[in-house]
Amino acid sequence: MANLKGIIDSIRKIMWQDTGLNGDAQRIEQLGWMLFYKIFSDKDKELELLDDDYVSPIPDELHWDEWAGDDEGITGDKLLEFVDRKLFPTLRNLQVVPSEDVKYKRALIVREVFEGNNNYMKSGINIRKVLNKLNELDFNIAKDRHAFGELYETILKELQSAGKSGEFYTPRAITQFITEIINPQLGEKILDPSCGTGGYLTAAIEHLKKQAKSVEERQSIAENIIGWEYKPLPYLLATTNLILHDMEVPNITFRDSLDQPLSNYTEKNRVNAILANPPFGGIVANNNENNFPQNYRTKESADLFLVLMIHLLKQGGRAGIVLPDGSLTGDGVKQRVRERLLTECNLHTIIRLPNSVFKPYATVATNLLFFTKGEPTKEVWYYEHRLPEGQKSYSKTNPLMLKEFAPVRKWWNNRKESEVCWKVDIQTLIDRNYDLDINNPNQKEEVVEYSSSELMDKLDKSFQKGHELLLKMKEAVK
Repeated sequence: MANLKGIIDSIRKIMWQDTGLNGDAQRIEQLGWMLFYKIFSDKDKELELLDDDYVSPIPDELHWDEWAGDDEGITGDKLLEFVDRKLFPTLRNLQVVPSEDVKYKRALIVREVFEGNNNYMKSGINIRKVLNKLNELDFNIAKDRHAFGELYETILKELQSAGKSGEFYTPRAITQFITEIINPQLGEKILDPSCGTGGYLTAAIEHLKKQAKSVEERQSIAENIIGWEYKPLPYLLATTNLILHDMEVPNITFRDSLDQPLSNYTEKNRVNAILANPPFGGIVANNNENNFPQNYRTKESADLFLVLMIHLLKQGGRAGIVLPDGSLTGDGVKQRVRERLLTECNLHTIIRLPNSVFKPYATVATNLLFFTKGEPTKEVWYYEHRLPEGQKSYSKTNPLMLKEFAPVRKWWNNRKESEVCWKVDIQTLIDRNYDLDINNPNQKEEVVEYSSSELMDKLDKSFQKGHELLLKMKEAVK
């Protein structure tokens, strides 16, 4: 097996030397499209061997082997010109004839990936060095592909510290825990309408693979795992992620989930399960709020996504989603959205998470909501997930771990109130105008003890603040 981590580390070092790449986000996008094209090309070769009728959607001269596969092949300015003036323009304008066959679907994926991403590298010599490193990988060897799938997860995790790109990544402890609780079954349609880099989708795929007992059952998984994503970089990364998880034609659509009237979604569009971390804190673009009924129109993306997800669930369908505290409280549209949730669905569980779960790109308090459509809520159980003992916050080096949810799983089917969990009946929530932001009533008051030096330090800081405030007041009076 190739030294996968060593290869990726070498590629990073080459990219750091290229003047066209500025920051982690650009490096990840650059590595993203190159990896995607290598993985896609390797899969094309496999499909051509397995299926006599399969024809690659990529023009012959653009196949990986033709321009990238030879370590002694074109390099320098000639290679840079080929990538910028031939490869990208041709693939961005790839002609596709709508049909149900694999070639059309794969052609569409290639076009959408290259429409939305860019070649940032400025040195053809550096591009050749990266290509040669990628040539050491063979994604048709299942063992290598699966091992690389695990390494790819660490690449995606780096998005958390890559500026705004962090919004596309949900900690894997959360995607795995929600998937385990929702427990998707073979034959069910599972949707993530804001799939980011595909964390929920791959968690669902692995969950379903364990149930599959035949090749046919494994093949049926791909069509029932559905993702929507409207930003080019995460769409690229999610598509690659699913191919690494043995989905030949990932069922991910490059689109804004809020881009059409709610009434356009009929029974045939509804799904059995939704796993999602919808965008929150964002402002809805293109006046898409007008696609919703008047009494639910808002610019807050999380609220519109919640309305959409309730609508998209079949009767008896279930959802596990992430929502910020801001969606649990508030008047006007927010209140009406919550009323709809509690009236049309059984919101049976809210798990309250510490503020630092999504650090560093977001430090807002978040919650995991679990609900089933088809019957109104009678009571809501709350569970307060706490940081491990002695840990002050989650961070890049100390992230949330799946094993920390073990007490929640133990409690799930045998619920009793305790210091960390409590329940609230529906009448109480109605009296609160459906406000779901309820603090733990069973929490014991925490006694904090300070040493003498800590107390003096706090007192010193307090005096400093008081002095600064006094100086500001004097200046204001002058």
